[in-house]
Amino acid sequence: MAPKRIINFSPGPAKLPREVLLKAQEELLDYNGTGISVLEMSHRSPTFESIIKSAETSLRELLNIPSNYRVLFLQSGGVGQFAGVPLNLLPAGGQADYLVTGSWSKKAVSEANKFGKVNLVLPKDRQFTGVPEQSTWKTNPEAAYLYYCANETIEGVEFHSVAESTGVPLVCDMSSTILSRPIDVSKFGVIFAGAQKNAGCAGLTIVIIRDDLIGRAAATCPSVLDYKVLNDNSSLYNTPSCYSIYITKLVLDWIKDQGGLAAINARNQQKSDRLYKMIDQSGGYYRNPVDVAWRSRMNVVFRIASERGTELEAKFIKEAKEQGMIELKGHRSVGGIRISLYNGVTLDDVDTLINFMEDFQKNNQ
Repeated sequence: MAPKRIINFSPGPAKLPREVLLKAQEELLDYNGTGISVLEMSHRSPTFESIIKSAETSLRELLNIPSNYRVLFLQSGGVGQFAGVPLNLLPAGGQADYLVTGSWSKKAVSEANKFGKVNLVLPKDRQFTGVPEQSTWKTNPEAAYLYYCANETIEGVEFHSVAESTGVPLVCDMSSTILSRPIDVSKFGVIFAGAQKNAGCAGLTIVIIRDDLIGRAAATCPSVLDYKVLNDNSSLYNTPSCYSIYITKLVLDWIKDQGGLAAINARNQQKSDRLYKMIDQSGGYYRNPVDVAWRSRMNVVFRIASERGTELEAKFIKEAKEQGMIELKGHRSVGGIRISLYNGVTLDDVDTLINFMEDFQKNNQ
């Protein structure tokens, strides 16, 4: 009997491409004739060295990373970099600019406040439904860096172009957009991303950093967060998340097989366009609260506009699960429905969801 088809719309750990899972299954017990699994392989072995080097080479190729940037494969998740960034880049007595556009950049500020002075570029009390015009930003030209989150997974707000840094190093949390589209790495000082959205499975954090920003860590910075220590040790200062790096290697190979980031970008645009079209043409039954210009392609959030909205949303999630679609519940802090459209989600998956949404509306007006 064929296994039941489940469509995973999780915000992370997210759905992986089927081809990647099948390859990992094939090599689980015996990687490349070694007779052992990557799960039990020494991170100092020549075989694993080839895996991590291949992953870096593919990442550099896909993102066109300039030669004056280092690639680090770390642990601690994107949240770990909320501390790692100020510990490495914020000098004593200095100040950093933070652009708060949702829950994750807000959490980054809370962490950075432990290590230095933070300047909030935008007003503290505001709704996270978009980003105000840059002319209204209160930036500090002497800031150590400008920090922002490319995509707020909870509120469904995404930057569709690079934020202007006003001349200071630009630091970006790309946990949910990296490898979803081409980017110009040269515009950034530091990019970091948890792999568990578009780049692999949980356990790996990718950091891309410009050479001149390495070696500035505070004396109190733990070695496992010090970019110079980690770079000097080729991401092997301590035992890395070997299997997560291997899965990322497979994902990078898969992206290349799909035609690279241009092809991935086009498909991601199709997926979000179809879903937002359905929402916008529902006559207000489904309502997305985000300003159109800032709607996320990765995390589509909406509410059911009804006096019974909360009840209907629970019913929506339950009935969708019965039809094989899971992880549709909005974040506990905002409620509603959230559809995550990461690279592993196919056009067919989106069409299946849209058909369900149309039927649900007809049956629950």
